[in-house]
Amino acid sequence: MPSVQVVDMAGNKVSELVLSDTLFGIKPNKTVMHLAVRNYLANQRLGTQSTLTRSEVSGGGKKPWRQKGTGHARQGSTRAPQWHHGGIALGPKPRDYSYSINKKVKRLALQSAFSDKVLDSALVVLDSLDLPEFKTRAVVDMLNAVGAGKKALIVLAENDKKQVKSSANIPGVKTAQVNTVNTYDILNVDTLIIVRDAVGKLEEVYA
Repeated sequence: MPSVQVVDMAGNKVSELVLSDTLFGIKPNKTVMHLAVRNYLANQRLGTQSTLTRSEVSGGGKKPWRQKGTGHARQGSTRAPQWHHGGIALGPKPRDYSYSINKKVKRLALQSAFSDKVLDSALVVLDSLDLPEFKTRAVVDMLNAVGAGKKALIVLAENDKKQVKSSANIPGVKTAQVNTVNTYDILNVDTLIIVRDAVGKLEEVYA
């Protein structure tokens, strides 16, 4: 079973924690992680891009010239796609890019992502994140103390406004709760920081 050191906000070792083999000790499945990341990114797309077809562009009701005898190619409207200010042929229209993947695939992807961070020694278990007030400096000092990289994800046991808002305006730092953590956010950071209270909940939900 994998084990990690539990540190406080000053970076000092407090204890050692044995992690669940099912969630933190499996061989990462890259194929499943790729599927989960693609699914997440597709579901984030708004799909609001839109172009006007020839029927939606204003004007063009009059035939520009007679059918024969002018030497020009025949034209029925100045709003056909080949004309300047004409409609767009086969352009994008609003659509929904989201799709779903199997729950077992999602779970395996999360387990693989957590295990990958353990293998890379990029997982930090924080004893607690106690902030007496809304203070960004306290979170910055904690990140420096534990040796976090430029991009870090802090996983909290529950939604704490002080912790979330104190981390919100730090570039590259994101917070998530046990029920909102996803494969993309885990893989997209240099350091994964999990508050000790959240470890048990993660193992209970995803292991």
